[in-house]
Amino acid sequence: MNTKTAGFFNYCLLAIGFGLLFSCTTSAQDIHFSQFYMSPLTLDPATAGAFKDISASTLYREQWQAVSAAFQTFAIAGDMRLMKAKWKNGYLGVGLNVFSDKAGDGSLSTTQVNLNFAAHVKLDANQILSGGIQAGFGQYSINAGALTWDNNYDQATGTVTPGLGTAREGYLTNTSILYPDIGAGILYQYNKGEMYVSGNDVIQTSLGFAVAHINQPDQSFYSINETNRDMLFMKYVAHGNFLFGIKNTPVSIVPGFIYYRQGPAQEITAGGLLKYTLKEDSKYTGYVKGAAVSAGAYYRWNDAVIISTLLEISNYAIGFSYDVNVSQLRTASIGRGGFELALRYVNPSNFLYQNKARF
Repeated sequence: MNTKTAGFFNYCLLAIGFGLLFSCTTSAQDIHFSQFYMSPLTLDPATAGAFKDISASTLYREQWQAVSAAFQTFAIAGDMRLMKAKWKNGYLGVGLNVFSDKAGDGSLSTTQVNLNFAAHVKLDANQILSGGIQAGFGQYSINAGALTWDNNYDQATGTVTPGLGTAREGYLTNTSILYPDIGAGILYQYNKGEMYVSGNDVIQTSLGFAVAHINQPDQSFYSINETNRDMLFMKYVAHGNFLFGIKNTPVSIVPGFIYYRQGPAQEITAGGLLKYTLKEDSKYTGYVKGAAVSAGAYYRWNDAVIISTLLEISNYAIGFSYDVNVSQLRTASIGRGGFELALRYVNPSNFLYQNKARF
């Protein structure tokens, strides 16, 4: 594939991605990360080893504190490249990600542990196509004693009495469920140009599509039979991240999007950051460490405006975001959706003097 064809293909994919964004409607989805670009393994197994020789990240999110017991979400992930030196036209990647979510007064908890394996094939000097699989297990649990049932309502006094009618908990035959989980994904990358400030004509593109919960595991807290099942819907994820350097300046534009569909629920988030490179890594001594600061906003359709910042120093990055709720729930939440903190380590550094077309 020649350079002109590669560029045309790249921009076609970009147009399709953004066309998908603005042609869909959405409904709420309660488990997500606003800084989706900080932990790609939670989106797509094909990203294992895709971007750096070694990378690790952790994210913490807390939301709806103004409405009820706070929803807390935590993820940790790491991945690395394998056999890069032995394969002329590609390499392998492996990764591990752990995800935990606790929601509401009943402490409805989801824990996910996944092993990811990916193969990356170089199409030419600027392009890579990747495929990945994911296998792991999940645990779904609830604290039934913390729930309030309809017969906790005392008609005589018009109040809710927590100790009244707790036998209703007996309707739950299971309060903890362990299930296997399988997923798969693909990823396309196109990188071209130089990132150093005196040039900064870099173009970086990554576009992916993944399917999670392919085996549709059962999550029912009730006795399982042919007519009483609560299968987990398959989740479809389309995602894209881009970086466009403004030539001969330290400024880059970093847009991105993500689209989820799971059963009847959809979620669309799109926006971007403006990145300013403060300094680069020294070419030879390594004593001077590169640094950059980014700020911007994303919009989660019919849900929230996400204010985001990112500070990168050498191999490390710290990101912070805050969701300003704009949905109908804003009356109860007073606009306070949630905050999120993210930490990331990569090797090699993002600021090394290098041609970004070389993988």
